[in-house]
Amino acid sequence: GATAAPSVETPAPSRTKVKNENAEKSPQPPTAGKGTVGTPKRDGPAKGDRRIAVVPKGTAHEFWKSVQAGTIRAGKEAGVGVSFTGPAREDDREQQIALVQNLISGKASAIVLAPLDDRALVEPVRQAKAAGIPVVIIDSPLQGEAGKDFVTIVSTDNFKGGQIAGEALAKAMGGKGKALLLRYNEGSASTTQREEGFVEAAKRGGLEVVDPKRYAGVTRASAQEAAENLLAANGEVSGVFCPNESSAFGMLLALRSRGMAGKVKFVGFDSSDAVVDAMKKGEIAGLVLQNPIRMGYLGVKAAIDALDGKKIETTIDTGAMLVTPENMDKPEVVELLRPNFKELLGG
Repeated sequence: GATAAPSVETPAPSRTKVKNENAEKSPQPPTAGKGTVGTPKRDGPAKGDRRIAVVPKGTAHEFWKSVQAGTIRAGKEAGVGVSFTGPAREDDREQQIALVQNLISGKASAIVLAPLDDRALVEPVRQAKAAGIPVVIIDSPLQGEAGKDFVTIVSTDNFKGGQIAGEALAKAMGGKGKALLLRYNEGSASTTQREEGFVEAAKRGGLEVVDPKRYAGVTRASAQEAAENLLAANGEVSGVFCPNESSAFGMLLALRSRGMAGKVKFVGFDSSDAVVDAMKKGEIAGLVLQNPIRMGYLGVKAAIDALDGKKIETTIDTGAMLVTPENMDKPEVVELLRPNFKELLGG
């Protein structure tokens, strides 16, 4: 397997600093949800000795840096130590499983997990529960029942996010023409839901969806290669959709190399500097943005609530919005498009 990305440990601040100066600015968990579940209070370590271990799908994409920023913010507010260690690649199931099992044997107080495969991580999560370690799922679903097999799922409503993308592309294409779908990676439940939501809304909006079930894979390079092959076989398309940042960037490079960038309507999901710059140039018509900082923040908050035996929503929706060249300069959008990682991660 690949080597693990470096672990980042955020020490618990001293108890005197726990008071949060920016309480009013912090995102609050939504009160409406699909039922609540009470978690049994654990006689675990005192707050300052608690260790919340966050395991993302990977550490290469900018999305995970934003999630990490949210986890750090929540840990500082609560005076709790937070670690952040994920696989180097988002398709390394064995490494993510090993990371979770190490946290169980290392007796983490709670685990916040973004499962990179909705089946492969079921057993490690069951083992954590059996060891009395609450697990909060973030970003991507895991098979099983929230409130029973794990505490809660904190994520974007990905099907709805895909529908937002499909509606945006249909509008950009004038409700007609062929739209090409480049899928992300098999087993990734979050992106699969986006793809299905996109197909539903694009068809409803009058588009003919070309979906050869081609997967981009987890790197920008593999995405570019898959996109080149798709465009070569389907040159007559007038729109494209990609369900995450790396697939969108690979598609962008492929469109540029074929002289199609800006001529084909393009909607993506998530952001990086490269795709934001492409939107400024008119090469991307829209991006559906999640709120990964909020996701990381609420994931750690839910883990702390579980340790405190508080009632927790079984589903916490962190929201998604469409960003276009028209609204991309609004302050609340800029924060999502270009997070200041130096400030957020303190590095």
